Amino acid sequence: MNPAHWLNNPMFGVGGTLLVYLAALACRRRWRWMHPLVSASAVLIVLLTTGHIPLAFYQSGGDWLSLCLGPVTVALAVPLYKNARRIKEALLPVLAGITAGSLISVAFTALLLSLTGSPEELIRSMLSKSVSAPIAMEIARRAGGIPELSASFSVLTGLVGSVTGPAVLRLCGIRGDIPLGTAMGTSAHGIGTARMIAESQSLGGISGFSMAAAGIITSVLMIPLYWII
Repeated sequence: MNPAHWLNNPMFGVGGTLLVYLAALACRRRWRWMHPLVSASAVLIVLLTTGHIPLAFYQSGGDWLSLCLGPVTVALAVPLYKNARRIKEALLPVLAGITAGSLISVAFTALLLSLTGSPEELIRSMLSKSVSAPIAMEIARRAGGIPELSASFSVLTGLVGSVTGPAVLRLCGIRGDIPLGTAMGTSAHGIGTARMIAESQSLGGISGFSMAAAGIITSVLMIPLYWII
């Protein structure tokens, strides 16, 4: 049978992704410095590139996995519910930190790209890089940016934050669950929250709340910027 028939089957994208990710998790258990999302993504890119496999073939199954993101995101409510009391007790400082982080992210991105002479369309696409991809895409669409480019920046930001964020924060002396979870959820959205859940339910719950709040706050902060940019 023609190999293209198998490659164009949705099970190729689903099965291939799951197998590679399981292998990445096994490597993570042996080499703690390896991040499973980064290594799995790198392996998939290499396989598609060297095997000359069209992206559309892989995406026919990859779209199934994307469809699962909604229920998975809702599942983040479980650790959030379990830590609702702790979040409520520190609600004002947490919201202040999320607001400050969201504001600094948007302002610093706009300033840095403006000073380097970046195209306006790139600036509009990158302003929402620190929120989850669906929110970032909608913000970019309404701001006149490129939604697909904004989603790429969002995923990249989450990956970088997930890989380096905890080490950098702890190096700066930030060790409590609430500040760590707040910082990771605000800056690295869902990918950072997944990293926090892997460490503890407490960190995951606080990070999940921060991710959701940062999405709302960033969307509100962007309203006046629609007229400025």
